[in-house]
This record gives sequence, C-alpha cells and structure tokens, in this order.
Amino acid sequence: MIELEGVPELIDPVMICAFEGWNDAGDAASSAVAHLDREWKGEVFGALDAEDYYDFQVNRPTVWLDGGVRKVTWPTTRLSVVRTGGDGKGAPRDLVLVRGIEPSMRWRSFCNEILGFAHELGVELVVVLGSLLGDTPHTRPVPVSGVTSDPDLARTMDLEESRYEGPTGIVGILQEACAHAGVPAVSLWAAVPHYVSQPPNPKATLALLNRLEDLIDLRIPLGELPEDARAWQLGVDQLAAEDSEVAEYVQSLEEARDTADLPEASGEAIAREFERYLRRRDPQQGDGSYLRDTTSGRTRPQRSPKDEGTAPEEETEGPEEEA
Repeated sequence: MIELEGVPELIDPVMICAFEGWNDAGDAASSAVAHLDREWKGEVFGALDAEDYYDFQVNRPTVWLDGGVRKVTWPTTRLSVVRTGGDGKGAPRDLVLVRGIEPSMRWRSFCNEILGFAHELGVELVVVLGSLLGDTPHTRPVPVSGVTSDPDLARTMDLEESRYEGPTGIVGILQEACAHAGVPAVSLWAAVPHYVSQPPNPKATLALLNRLEDLIDLRIPLGELPEDARAWQLGVDQLAAEDSEVAEYVQSLEEARDTADLPEASGEAIAREFERYLRRRDPQQGDGSYLRDTTSGRTRPQRSPKDEGTAPEEETEGPEEEA
C-alpha cells in the first residue's frame, strides 16, 4: 500500500527520473535531477525500501556523525515533489523527482512501485534521463537524443521511436514498464565523451536540462551550471593540449562530427531551432539567471534587437540510443 499523506494535489505533474550506475555516464543524468531538486527546493515524501532492491555489498551504506550520534544512510531511491510556479507565461506545472541508484534485484517490482506512485499522484508523463559514453568531442554540442516506445508520442513530441535491441539498464526497463501500463514515457540520453568520462560533467547535465525544458515546456533556472560547463570545457581543453595524441584524436572526432552535422544545416532545421529560441526568450529577464549553454552553441541571453532575425546555431541530436 502506498501512503501519500501530506503530499498536496499536484498541477499537471511530470515525473522526472534518473538512476546512478550503468545509465549515468559522468553522473550527468543524476546530477540533472539533483539540480532540479536543489533549485526548486524539493520536499522528499517517499523512499523505496532498500532491503528489497539493493545488494549492500555492491552499494554499501555509509556511516556519519550527527551531533556526535552515529547514523547510517542506506542506498535507496527517494521521491520528492517540487512546485515550480510556472515560468510567468503559462500555467504552473509540478514535478515529481525520482532519484536513486540502479537496483541490484527485483527490477519488475521496483518499476511497479514507481508506477504506483505515478498513478496515485496523477502523473501525466514520465521522463527518464540517462547518459552514455560515446565517440563525441568535448568541444562540440552534447548530443541529446529523445526516444520513446510509443509511436503516437514520437510523432506528437518530435521524438525518435526506439529500435534498440541489446542489453539494457533500469532506464530501458522503466520505460517499457510505463508503456505496458499505458503511461506516456520518454527517455532523454546525453552522450558523454568516452575519453573524459569522470564525473561530474556539467556540460552534459546542462544539455539534458535544456532538452528537458523543450520537452515539458517549462523554464528551468540554471544557476551556476552554464559557468560550470564553460569551466569544465576549458579544463578539458587544457588537458588535451598537453598531450599531442589526445589533441589529434579530439580533432579527428571534431571532423567526423562536423561532417555528420552538415545535412542538419537545412532551412527546416534552422527554423525549428529559431522557434525554440523564441519560446525560451524572455525580454524582461535581465539578470542572466537563465543563460543557455554557450559552449554548445545554444541560445544566448540578452540579444540586441538587431540580432532578432538571426537564428542560433542548430542543436545536434545524436543517433538513437538504448531506451
């Protein structure tokens, strides 16, 4: 039995999920959900029983001191709710955030519990975030692919219909569980350069949040994340410059990426990105708190009126990945 006492009635809720582990290269996906929770001051209302889903020899509990009293934190999956208040242009929309560790066992029961929460809270859409290692250069926009198993959803939300076959993680299993339960579900995947896979990767986290913002039509406060992404790229630039073999390899990735991107420079693609830009732009927002990912060529703030007719660089989306 799922008890949700104390949780207020939500407005058009969307459930956003991310899990540490196999589906979280560079911690990009789990960091994105953590960012949402932090910026909107999420309130935890539930947690799955760690005994049911985790092998504590794989994911060990941690011991810490609280005022001299020793306490134990068990690895688990927690749910929180955030009241976004909208973006000032439309009706507010609430989010249910699911963040934890990929379970060690009983994946079907794990997904059923999450779906139980989604049903009780009236969730209208489930978005699962993931990140994977790819042959992508750190100097180019982070490829983010949006996929779904629902052909109608793919058509109406401009997503790819999943054709992946092979090993999968909890992201793929949860999306399929949603499909079987009749719950609309989408997964967003960011590609992380395999030669710099150590977490954190704020540039990939930022790319996921940018794409999520488009998907659910809700402005997300980015805080210091754009600056963190720029600093991350500069740091990797410096490391690559110190090793001629790495620099040469990055250059080959850049050439391959730029060649593959050429067909995307079409009038239709540019018009689509310009529409996204106009939806996001808020002329009254002058404090820079909603800066886009300037390292990836996404929308930049505070453009002058004379620039209004120029479209920002087209965002490139990667090939269809596992979902």
